[in-house]
Order: sequence, then C-alpha cells, then structure tokens
Amino acid sequence: MAHIISVVNQKGGVGKTTTALNLAAYLSELGKFVLLVDLDPQANATSGLGLDHKTLPAGVYEGLVGSHAIRDLIYKTSHEGLRILPATQALAGASVELVNAQEREHFLRKALLEVRNDYDYIFIDNPPSLGMLTINGLVAADSVLIPVQAEYFALEGLSQLLNTVNLVRENLKPTLEMMGAVITMYDGRTRLSKEVLEELYRYFPDKIFRSVIPRSVRLAEAPSFGKSIFHYDPSSKAAKAYERLAKEFILREEGRL
Repeated sequence: MAHIISVVNQKGGVGKTTTALNLAAYLSELGKFVLLVDLDPQANATSGLGLDHKTLPAGVYEGLVGSHAIRDLIYKTSHEGLRILPATQALAGASVELVNAQEREHFLRKALLEVRNDYDYIFIDNPPSLGMLTINGLVAADSVLIPVQAEYFALEGLSQLLNTVNLVRENLKPTLEMMGAVITMYDGRTRLSKEVLEELYRYFPDKIFRSVIPRSVRLAEAPSFGKSIFHYDPSSKAAKAYERLAKEFILREEGRL
C-alpha cells in the first residue's frame, strides 16, 4: 500500500510544486513507482511534466466527483516510474462545489483507494491555500511534507499551517503524521538563510530534512520546458540536491517501516 504524502504550504512561491515534482521524479529514478496528484487548479505540476492542462479531456476533478475512474485519468511521464493525475481547468470550481457536499473532506481519500495498492508513494501537490482542496489533500494523506523558503516572511504563516494540520488530525484524520520540512531557495551566503534554518529547527525538532535545496535559475527554468530538473540539467547543484533529498527520504522511510 502506498505511503501518501501531502506537500503543503499555503504561502505561494516557496518551491512547493517544484519539490513535489522533483522529489517524485528522483524517487522514480531510484526504482520507486510514484504517482503525483496535481490538486492545484494552477496545474503547475501538470505542465511541469509536459502535459497541457488546457487541452486534457479530464483530470483529478473528474476523479473527485466520481464521473471517471481514477485509473483512467492517470498519465505516463518521461520518467519510467512516475505517473501523474493531472489538474485541468475544471478543478478551479471544485472547492465551491464541495462546500455543501456530504463528507466533503474525504473525496480525494476515497478516490485514491482505487489506486493506492499500485504505487510505492503517492505525492499530493496542494494549492497555496488552506481551502477545501487542501483539506482534502491532508485527509487523504498519511504524512505532511512542508517546503519552506529560506526567507523571513516564509515563516510567518507556518503557525497557521501547523494549526490547520493539527485540526485535521484532531477532527478528521487522527493518524496524520508530520514528516517535516524541506528548506528551499537556500542561499548559504546570506545570514538570513542561516537564521531561518535555526528558526525551523525550533518549529520542527528532529524533522528537518538535512538535504537543502539551493536557489537556482536552472530549477526555475525546467518547468517551462515540461521537464524535471533530472531531465533538464542533471549536473546542476539543484539536481544534486533533489537527488540527495530522495535518498534521504528513502532512508527515513526504511527507518519508519
């Protein structure tokens, strides 16, 4: 049965989708079978893996509402072991439609039951908000992974996010675990990055990934070519950082099992 990881941060521009996409890609290159679920109406994970969300006939929205079988909505990617459940334009209205539905927080969890035994890992890339789609992403998950930009303002919303995770744990998913945080856009030349690192250790004692993702132009360019950093520039510092993160992730998983 797949370990389902919800990648979440309500602040935009912190490397959330970049981390979900590239960590999933590197895990697949290390021999794992991985599904990436794009639950963000912006569909950046979908386009970042080379699919045009504007022309796709159906995606995760149709899986949520039950009009299509999830297995029929999954696409192959350029990585042998990586599949994607894409976002389409229809997803934008889903949060409004779910508001009055019964058990509205459980739509994604129920939908993923169909394919949960098909993969080693399922990553959910959530919207940069704490709305109904993100709540679905948290309830469907076993663990939460939080990418945090190494800048002061990125820390400001962290308490609110952790409160939301705790509320989901208390009211909807008691078994939800905090996997921890990944530091992104790190610039070791600045004192601020180092101070943010120290602050994060206070928030997440023993739950900070040691692999730190550097600020990188090549990493920012890769999605516009529909590629992970593994295929766009595998020798770059950012690529090496995500490779280290994937290996550290697997080591943690082996210790968890």
